[in-house]
Amino acid sequence: MILVTGATGTLGKPTVDLLRAAGYSVRSLSRHPAHNSETVVADLSTGIGLQDALAGVTTVVHLASGANARDSQQTRILLDALAAHPVEHLIFMSIVGVDKHSLAYYRDKFLSEHLIAASGIPYTILRATQFHSFVSRLFSAQRWSPVTVVPAFTMQPVAVEEVAERLTALVAAGPSQRVADFAGPEQLSFTALAQQWNSAHSFRRPVWTVPMPGAVGRSFARGDHLSTLPGDGRATFAEYAKAAAGPR
Repeated sequence: MILVTGATGTLGKPTVDLLRAAGYSVRSLSRHPAHNSETVVADLSTGIGLQDALAGVTTVVHLASGANARDSQQTRILLDALAAHPVEHLIFMSIVGVDKHSLAYYRDKFLSEHLIAASGIPYTILRATQFHSFVSRLFSAQRWSPVTVVPAFTMQPVAVEEVAERLTALVAAGPSQRVADFAGPEQLSFTALAQQWNSAHSFRRPVWTVPMPGAVGRSFARGDHLSTLPGDGRATFAEYAKAAAGPR
């Protein structure tokens, strides 16, 4: 039995689908009741319901992601629960660059990695670059703006479905500790990504680039969030933007 935290999220949904298609018994963890027998209600912020959720579980795929310092807090609570319900394999989804980046969320995600590695639980940690959908949210939020404003750095977006495929393969592989990063196939400036998005949606408007100040801006400018090329991802952002725009 596999327990997937964050099962209703952007990455959780395709991962659950692929695991079930591969023949695994999957239990989805959610904070909210669902109208199916495969979902259990538990709260990673408090630990309420976790003991019942872990009953009979052999593998945990930890995809839930708390904001700010809540990520490491939720990881601590999960590890405490696993002390009473040992599992054969804990898979943790992380982000490329958490060991170098100045962003507080990245630093807290790196702390979660340390907690898992020190827990004594057999584990696998996978880092991925940002999803296509993460990048596109910046553009969607400006859909009524006469211009598209973007930060002055480069991204390496990856298809979430491909990350889900990699996670499914890691379940079968067994505990592997830190594995190779999973990154998108290309590195493009945010300006180029915005132009691709606007072109796919037939938006005729300029793209304005603005610098990001401070230590976080310097981390992004250095490319601390990027992996090497070529990445393992296959789908490009242009393909994603075209599919998101729909028929024209």
